Amino acid sequence: MKILIVEDQRKLGQFLKQALNERAYTATWVASCAEAREALCATSYDVIVLDLGLPDGDGLDLLREWRRAGFNEPVLILSARDAVEDRVSGLDVGADDYLPKPFSLEELLARMRSLLRRQSAVKETILQHQGVKLDLLSRTVHLNGQPIDLTSREFALLEIFLQNPGRILTRTLISEKIWESHYDVDTNLLDVYMSRLRAKFEGPLGKPLFKTVRGVGYQLI
Repeated sequence: MKILIVEDQRKLGQFLKQALNERAYTATWVASCAEAREALCATSYDVIVLDLGLPDGDGLDLLREWRRAGFNEPVLILSARDAVEDRVSGLDVGADDYLPKPFSLEELLARMRSLLRRQSAVKETILQHQGVKLDLLSRTVHLNGQPIDLTSREFALLEIFLQNPGRILTRTLISEKIWESHYDVDTNLLDVYMSRLRAKFEGPLGKPLFKTVRGVGYQLI
């Protein structure tokens, strides 16, 4: 499980990263809004632990920005702001949980496990968008009720987009998911697979389904 820690206090950030790594999580620690944006654009995370008082902005504004952009990762706010109104504001903006400082590490871990269980429980087995229907259990795809034949890699690529409709996915993120490594994104292999998906879906639909974001990646529209 990949965890992103957004915390400007160096000692606390390093402590959380080490504690999570020792418990078999893959933890990344960043100390600012800018670093958090970059980290989340580069790859996806299973849970984000977010401090609010960051040196280059407010964590609530950052969270609001993420939700508007379509990022749906579970977020646990970890903040010294412990007033009831602060907790309400955080949850209203889009946080999934709120833990005030000072805190117990074991409680933090328990709350993270709860978010992970909740995330696993709500994962849909059927993904749909613009007439496209993908069944994760039967591994089938239909377009407006008609079956579409996809290779295993095309299926995996389409699944990523259907799980993130409207979200701009970077070439690096897509390549990590499909090829399970930092694939050389300068090659045209990803573009070849995108062309195949477009041919199979956009032609019958008669309208664009994917948008190319130059220099960044692709978006399901």
